This record gives sequence, structure tokens and C-alpha cells, in this order.
Amino acid sequence: MNKFFQLLVVIIFLVSSLSIFAIEMSTEEIIKGRKAMFKQNYSYAKKMSAAIKKDDKEMITGLAIKMSENYKKLIEYFPEDSKSGFKTEARPTIWEKKEEFNTLMKKAANEANDFSMMVNNLMGDELKDIQKKMIWSQCKNCHEKFRMPH
Repeated sequence: MNKFFQLLVVIIFLVSSLSIFAIEMSTEEIIKGRKAMFKQNYSYAKKMSAAIKKDDKEMITGLAIKMSENYKKLIEYFPEDSKSGFKTEARPTIWEKKEEFNTLMKKAANEANDFSMMVNNLMGDELKDIQKKMIWSQCKNCHEKFRMPH
């Protein structure tokens, strides 16, 4: 029981430190950090598409899990003081519809995670179609609602 308590304390500390870390970052670091995570997720999705063509299911699974983790973290990267500056492409609707945005990030995280668990049971075009539905459509939804046109 003592080991369980120690583990619980460590987990609580780690989770709370992630939030504290995001709060203590400068506005510039926050905006650049979220841009980097979104760019990284795009890169993961592109690499995932290439891995689908090669039928590299291990790579596909790993990339989907990484995407999921990024989406979970991104929720913390939109504090009130990060609405503008540093070439942000975030629309004000992120803060105006914060619950909707957070729900979309959570859905994207869940879809990427679910996709990672389905990979081994799918093949070829079926895998490509499910990736489009579960991964690329999440990107599109977010861009349409919460990202400035570019």
C-alpha cells in the first residue's frame, strides 16, 4: 500500500507540474510551442500516410499515439494572454468557444488513440480511409473553426 501511495503522489505531482509549466512559460514560448506541436502532428499524419503505403503498422501505431499525446497537451497552450502576437494563426473563437475547442482537442486525441488500436485489424485502402476519417478530418474541423485562413 505504501508503494501505491508513493506512486499516486508522483503521478499527481507530474500532472500538476505540466499545468504549472504551461502557466510559467512566456506568451512567446506558449505560441511557438503550440505551433510546433500542430506542425509536428501534421508531420506525423503525413508520415502515417507514407507508412500506410508501406504497410508499416508499427510506425502507424506509434505516430498515432504521439499525435494523441500532443492533442492532450495542446489544451494547456491557449491561455487568455496568448490570443495574439508571434505570428499566431489562432482565431479568437478558440477563447470565445473554449469548451468547444477543448472538446475538439480531446476528440482528436481520442480518435488518434482509437486509430492506433485499430491499425492491426485494417489493410490497404481500408486503413487509408479510416485514417482520413479519424485523423485528417479532425485536422480539417479544427482548421475550419479555429485557425486563420492562410
